[in-house]
Formats: sequence, C-alpha cells, structure tokens
Amino acid sequence: MFDHLKEGLKAELNEIQSAGLYKEERVILSDQKPGIDVRFPESDPPRKVLNFCANNYLGLSNHPRLIKAAGEALDQYGFGLSSVRFICGTQDVHIRLEKRIAQFHGTDDTILYSSCFDANGGLFEPLLGADDAIVTDAFNHASIIDGIRLCRARRFIYSHSDMDSLEESLQKAAGKVSMDDEWRPARRILIVTDGVFSMDGDVARLGEIVELARKYRAMVMVDESHATGFFGKTGRGSMEYCGVSGEIDIITSTLGKAMGGASGGFTTGRQEIIDILRQKSRPYQFSNTLAPAIAGASIEAFNMLESMGELRETLEKNTMYFRSSMEAMGFHVVPGVHPIVPILFGSFPDDAMLSQKFARRLYEKGIFAVGFFFPVVPRGQARIRVQLSAIHTREQINSALEAFRSTGRELGVIES
Repeated sequence: MFDHLKEGLKAELNEIQSAGLYKEERVILSDQKPGIDVRFPESDPPRKVLNFCANNYLGLSNHPRLIKAAGEALDQYGFGLSSVRFICGTQDVHIRLEKRIAQFHGTDDTILYSSCFDANGGLFEPLLGADDAIVTDAFNHASIIDGIRLCRARRFIYSHSDMDSLEESLQKAAGKVSMDDEWRPARRILIVTDGVFSMDGDVARLGEIVELARKYRAMVMVDESHATGFFGKTGRGSMEYCGVSGEIDIITSTLGKAMGGASGGFTTGRQEIIDILRQKSRPYQFSNTLAPAIAGASIEAFNMLESMGELRETLEKNTMYFRSSMEAMGFHVVPGVHPIVPILFGSFPDDAMLSQKFARRLYEKGIFAVGFFFPVVPRGQARIRVQLSAIHTREQINSALEAFRSTGRELGVIES
C-alpha cells in the first residue's frame, strides 16, 4: 500500500523543490546567542555566523540565571511528570508559574500548555458553540486558524488591520446586517487578533478594536507571542503599547521566545474562562504537563523582567538603527517599530528563489537570516525576516548591514 503513497509524496516533494519552495534546516552546534556555530548544508564544515533570525529578543536563551533556575528545578522536581495535569502532573512549581504570569498581566488566573500553538488550539472549542461567532484577522497565526477550525462557532474573517472590515464583520455577527433567512444574531462574539503579527512585525490596532468590541458587546482575545516580556514600556506587550491593559478578556502567549526560548505557552484572563479551559481544553487534558525545569526557569524569567528596562531600551535602539539604515540603503522594509524587520522581495520575479539565494549569500558572509516564502507567507510576498536582539552589539549590526548592502548590490536588489 505504501508504494502508491510513496510515489505521490516523491512527486509532491519534487514539485516543491522545483518551485523553489523547499525548506532546509540549518544545524546549530552551539548555544543560542548572537554568535553561533552552524553547519549548512549538512555535508559542509561548521561556520561561525551572527544570528539575526532568532526570537531571542532579550538574550535570555542562554542566560546564566535561567540555566541556574532550570538546574535547581531539575534537581528538586525531576526531569518530567509522566502525566497530564489532572492526574498526577501538577507540582507546586506549575501553580507558582501560573500565578506569576497572572500577576504580571494583571489577570485573574492562568493555564499552562506545552506551547502557545496548543494554547490557541485548545481555546475556542470549549468556550464557543454553533450559536456564537468568531471575528478573526486575516493575518492571524496558523495556530489561531487551526484552533478556530476545531470550533463550531461561525467564523468571520476581516481584512488585516482594517477597522471598517472588522466593523462590517461585527455587524454581520450581531445580526445587524441580513445574511440569509436562517441567520440569527450570535449569542457570543469573540474578536481574535495577534498583538504583533509575526511575518510583518506590525502591531494590531487594539485601541480601536476594544472600542468596537464595546460597541458590539464582543470579547477580545490577543496572542502576545511576539510581545511578551520586551514590547511596551514594561514588557507587557502590545496591550501596554496600545494603552488597553486590563481591557482584554483573553491573552495567549509563549514561553518559547523572549522568555528564555525553551517551550511552553499559556492562556491568561478571566477566572471563569480559565476554569472552563481546565475542564474542557483538550491539549491541556491530554498532553503531558510542562517540564518542571522549564517552569522553574520561566518563573525566574518573569522575575527578571522587573529589572530589564535597560535591555528593552537597547532593543528599541538596535531596532530603530537597523530599520533606518536598511531603508536608507533602498531595501523595501515593512514600516514599524518592532524588532521583527521584514525585507520584501515581492517586486522581483521568482521572489521565493531570490529570498533563498539572498539568505545563502548572507550566510556565506557570516550572517544567519532565513528566507520566508509560500506557504509561510502568501505568494509574491517572499522576504527575509530579520529579528534584532538586545544583546546584538552595534558592531554586529553593522556587519549585518554591510552584508545586506553588498549582497543587495550583487543580486540587483538595491542600486547603491
């Protein structure tokens, strides 16, 4: 039976490669930091490169305090629990982390997951049914899209960050616009958005979203994966940046980016929402509990945020310096203030191939940044997504800028 499937898979893989859409993994031989050892392709010798594509926004991935906290938790609580939470997988370290996250965000309670993908995957089905409606941004993360698919609620997709489109969708969900003979106003409406969109680095218009939510008696859910810990004045994310702290009903985020970069995710918000998720959320009920070493280190990461204002300021300066320098060279950079800096190639033919060729030339010059192309981004929107860190030095950033400049000239992306 497999022979038939095998030939079909081989043909599909060949098509992906021919279209220039095949993704290859780079093997890192060191810990995660600005300067890393990488082997790519696998047959080549290792190369020392500067990493400009990690979610290591605050430089915590190999921080001594987190390594120490993880080791202490490992010694005290062991390697793992071999259980889900409601059987014998809850230790006091998990409860302390949940309370610490709730304290940080000013929410009632928190529930932990093995990833934010699971947090989003397990969010919607327990809360909403066929009589309800979800109104979701067209550019939301794949985990949100997949989680919504598991839910019976009616789905309305609004154009990315388009408030007129959002209001039109809310009017339909609220029954204020006739759709068909059988449609009734939704019992509950939930507006769903990323706080920061991972491919473009743009920030959701949360102030306007909250105003529309009030107008149509809707709840609001925000995924803060690319904001928790470093975005906003005190690192409390896009909600703080947009001035709507305390006005969001549901927050999901990750422990696997700025907060140490290991794994784990969470949902935090209203008490009754968290309580029902503990009873009905399938990824929570049927997945092993978060490893205690990660839980212990994550508590330390949240404790460290209180004294990391200088690092957040450095990250902001690094971001603005890199963005303005790339724009001055003539690259097509998506405007913004976030340390995600997308450099677009959509105006060139074979943009997917160009993004990979560009990334490979950068690698040869000692800069590690990866090309993104369909299906990760829409066709015609291939890019290299640079991500700045607070621990990038000005010398390292200048090295990256020079590599972009010379490669851009070689490949005809910029003129000077």
